[in-house]
Amino acid sequence: MISLKQLKNQKDTKSGEPMDEASRRAFLKGSAAAVAIAPGMMLFAYGANNAVAKPLGEAVSSKTRWGLLIDAAKFTDADVDNCVKACQKENGWQDNGRPLTDAQWIRRVNLSNKKTKESFSLPMMCQHCAEPPCVDVCPTGASFRRDDGIVLVDKHICIGCRYCMMACPYKARSFVHEHLEDQKEYAPRGIGTVEACTMCVHRVDEGRQPACVEAAPEGAMVFGDLNEPTSKLAQLVKTVATQQVRADLNLDPGVRYRNI
Repeated sequence: MISLKQLKNQKDTKSGEPMDEASRRAFLKGSAAAVAIAPGMMLFAYGANNAVAKPLGEAVSSKTRWGLLIDAAKFTDADVDNCVKACQKENGWQDNGRPLTDAQWIRRVNLSNKKTKESFSLPMMCQHCAEPPCVDVCPTGASFRRDDGIVLVDKHICIGCRYCMMACPYKARSFVHEHLEDQKEYAPRGIGTVEACTMCVHRVDEGRQPACVEAAPEGAMVFGDLNEPTSKLAQLVKTVATQQVRADLNLDPGVRYRNI
């Protein structure tokens, strides 16, 4: 294990001179060890080296905006629960039956119409807003939005103030209260930090779909590029009636819904 302070002072084994930034990045990339950033908080080298989970040398672009379209009419309670379980398995978090403190990467929300008595459920997660309030209130810049629309948390500079949790109108963020074990190296977590749905950014960067999308019934969740006119997602958003949760806030969420 090597601390960030030790890494900063690391010297090149050949020249004996302090490592430059490129050398430090290469050192981290080749290291299988975890990085200690605070007592009780461990991040694996891949997450520590690049908080946005992109391979080195490959930048994201605003030409793309990743998004989701969720059709509530195609979900049963069990279907939503399957999506939650898929997210848990993929990203290494657990539901311990404590809704006020458990992770909120994705959850089942039950809705009902008081007049018609109709009820249904849908998956709720970070909405990956174009104007994310969590980013606006973050005092350190830990909450940030990638150019391709995915909203993330940099665990290295998150101080656990939880301002972003209070600012999020979707209650999509949660605070890590306990020490963690057996973390996924592509989804670093840590006690004393805030976390939320990452849209399975590690999968997206590899050209795959989020885990919840794969676990959903056929056509219930459509993932794609909102900015690409030929994508299935963009075509659906253009041709069918969709809704944004709390559209009145003008946050322009990347997650859209049908039949809610």
